[in-house]
Amino acid sequence: MKIIIIGAGQVGATLAENLASEDNDITVIDTNLTRLRELQDRLDIQTVEGSGSHPDVLDQAGCNDADMLIAVSNQDETNMIACQIAHTLFKTPTKIGRVRSSAYAKYPELFADQAIPMDVRISPEKEVTKHLSRLIRYPGALQVMEFADGKVQLVVVKAEKGGPLIDQPISFLKEHMPSIQTRIAAIYRDGKSISPDGNTHIHANDEVFFLTAQRDVLDVMSELRPLDVPYRRIIIAGGGNIGERLAQSLEKEYRVKIIERDPERCRYLSETLDNTIVLNGDASKQELLLEENIESTDVFCALTNNDEANIMSSMLAKVLGVRTVMTIINNPAYVDIVQEGMIDIAISPQQTTISSLLSYIRRGDVVNVHSMRKGAAEALEAVAHGDYRSSKVVGRSIANLNLPDGATIGAIVREDNMIVATGDLVIQAEDHVIIFVTNKKQIPAVEQLFQVGLTFF
Repeated sequence: MKIIIIGAGQVGATLAENLASEDNDITVIDTNLTRLRELQDRLDIQTVEGSGSHPDVLDQAGCNDADMLIAVSNQDETNMIACQIAHTLFKTPTKIGRVRSSAYAKYPELFADQAIPMDVRISPEKEVTKHLSRLIRYPGALQVMEFADGKVQLVVVKAEKGGPLIDQPISFLKEHMPSIQTRIAAIYRDGKSISPDGNTHIHANDEVFFLTAQRDVLDVMSELRPLDVPYRRIIIAGGGNIGERLAQSLEKEYRVKIIERDPERCRYLSETLDNTIVLNGDASKQELLLEENIESTDVFCALTNNDEANIMSSMLAKVLGVRTVMTIINNPAYVDIVQEGMIDIAISPQQTTISSLLSYIRRGDVVNVHSMRKGAAEALEAVAHGDYRSSKVVGRSIANLNLPDGATIGAIVREDNMIVATGDLVIQAEDHVIIFVTNKKQIPAVEQLFQVGLTFF
């Protein structure tokens, strides 16, 4: 596809890197020439210096024959105007825009075709909040991803001694839990992917990816590691958009406190939130954390815009006895470093945002995408359409599909039921198929598999 990306910041640059590696024709627009040059040195892309909200800049970038415009600059207004111009002047088929301010999000009618035509609105804050909420609801999980409107979860855990499945073959799971539908989709051991089958043994410290129904997540986790005690007490460092959203989503079920430096923001939060305690102070101050009983706190979430402040306050909280630390880190270079130390879970807003974008970019009827392992792997939910003549998957058993190396079908969702994938399972029209791809280069082959032929139309 020919795709124009507005904004060469962390999200725009990461997105360009992801899409350029898949042979798309990418043009990036930004006012910062230095950023553009850095991107062009690394990637096979075109760049245009200028504002993405200016018609002549969009014209220079080739908007007149672009398949898609993705506006992810740091300015909501730039993104909105760019989508408007792309629609009005260039008839761009698909327009995706990042809108961060909740002041705009309150009025969805603004984004209709007759107003500001934006086919898809993405909010990094919203996506990160959902990601954090799921992690808090499943203590011990490294990542929790939803498919089929939440009916199926793909959960990542680190296997630990004490789990019944440790040093046992995967087939033992079916014997031990015959009533539960679950499938281990992938294993990473010492950073390398292993394609699991029934004879594969699970080892301690393996990173295990499993699919199951939402109601069964904790039961399957208990096979791979001793279950953690549910979280109750949460401290959030940073009362910005993400901190506010997270507190709202948790305050009815958990005891939540927010620490925020800005007195005005504290006043706003105390008026907006119902059951959250709002504290004016610095989360990197030991005295404050001790006063708030950090040693008996279950989760410390560092959610400010400053990576260094997040890292330091998280390390301090861990030293003072908090159970689990979750930290937002924008700089990709920091993520691997800190996750090997005191920080339990490092969250990249860029990767979380990329996942929400990819489902609109993938060909075939791909309705859900989750990017994993820094974009090296993906889990996709694709809907099977057509019939035996027009489709490469409908009416065929999984064993007879021409799946590329590194791609595994983990499960299908038929109506409201999850069915674990087996070789003799025949895919039917309208099945939601969940595919795990460990080699990102095979994504185009998976997309082609789920595209219907002309006879379908």
